[in-house]
Amino acid sequence: MDPEKIPRMTKSEYDALIERQCVSRISFGACEHPYIAPFMYVFDKKHLYFLSTKYGRKMEYFAKNPKVSVEIEEYLPDMSSFSFVSLQGSLEEVKDPAGKKKARQQFVEMVKRKKLSPRVLTALGHRPDDHPDVLVNEERSLVWKLVGVQDIVALKNG
Repeated sequence: MDPEKIPRMTKSEYDALIERQCVSRISFGACEHPYIAPFMYVFDKKHLYFLSTKYGRKMEYFAKNPKVSVEIEEYLPDMSSFSFVSLQGSLEEVKDPAGKKKARQQFVEMVKRKKLSPRVLTALGHRPDDHPDVLVNEERSLVWKLVGVQDIVALKNG
């Protein structure tokens, strides 16, 4: 008997999933064992943008090899409904001042829109009592963009 395959999502379905969520996992492959870390992201309907602190293993792995897999998921606590999208591409540091500012502003808007705890700022190199606008006004983090997506796997259980 053949296994039941999990149905694929359409582009509009996985774009909607990406828009609903704000946390991803990025797998870096520039090491003996893949290194996976959670990253907040924003989506401008074309690219995913991430803020990365300027320290930690990910900096070494990014410098060695910017090719990554990014995974975003959504599920109910009892797992009666789940979906995920996995994108394979490369991270690129956004260096253009206008591009960085735009991405940072999208992060501020996302934090406010989703009413995230101020403690989330600690994952981005800031104090929990900082105002989200600090993401735009100070550059304690790098802005990365997912580019050159080679493969997308997007599945749902119904």
